[in-house]
Amino acid sequence: MSFLQDLSQYMVENSSLLFDLTIEHILMVVYGIALALAIGMPLGIIAARFERLAPFIISLTNILQLIPSLAMLAILMLYFGLGFQTMVVGLFLYSLMPIVRNTYVGIREVDDSIMEAGKGSGMTPLQLLAKVQLPLSIPFLLAGLRVASVIAIAVACIGPYIGAEGLGKEIISGISLQSEVKIYAGAIPATLLAIIADLALGLLEKKAKKRMALV
Repeated sequence: MSFLQDLSQYMVENSSLLFDLTIEHILMVVYGIALALAIGMPLGIIAARFERLAPFIISLTNILQLIPSLAMLAILMLYFGLGFQTMVVGLFLYSLMPIVRNTYVGIREVDDSIMEAGKGSGMTPLQLLAKVQLPLSIPFLLAGLRVASVIAIAVACIGPYIGAEGLGKEIISGISLQSEVKIYAGAIPATLLAIIADLALGLLEKKAKKRMALV
């Protein structure tokens, strides 16, 4: 019981610091995922449109996902230096795979009869993509975004090793000082962020699926 009291007291006394670290953690994740969406969606579309390129594009994103996070960040640090920017690039690379894969699968899963109906109505390939394929692939994209968000929140916790901050600063500080209180003070908010992101995006995914079922 005394541990819980110590933890709650520490979190209350350092609420301002924890709030600032949480905001920085969120910003790193948001920027990283925004970049992954900006690059990953076009890559997924290209993979779906040009099947010969699909194995190469998807394999490349799979390889990026398999590189140990510390190794990836160490490599990036050599090119981008220490700090926030390097962490954002790392999160971008780790978020690519689920977004590329799910964009690709979502577009490929559009029923051929719907595509034929669109072509029959005189739609161009670009119009088919914008008005038919992308809207119908939204549930898949949200599923990929959900996975990417949870991964990014977790990976961002090692940001302090390369000069970024975020909630990982408390966790790593706690490891160095052998302080359970500091470890939990950073781990609990990070876990809550991951749970909230998973639940919120899961809810959006379910709503998108219901809308698609009514189309």
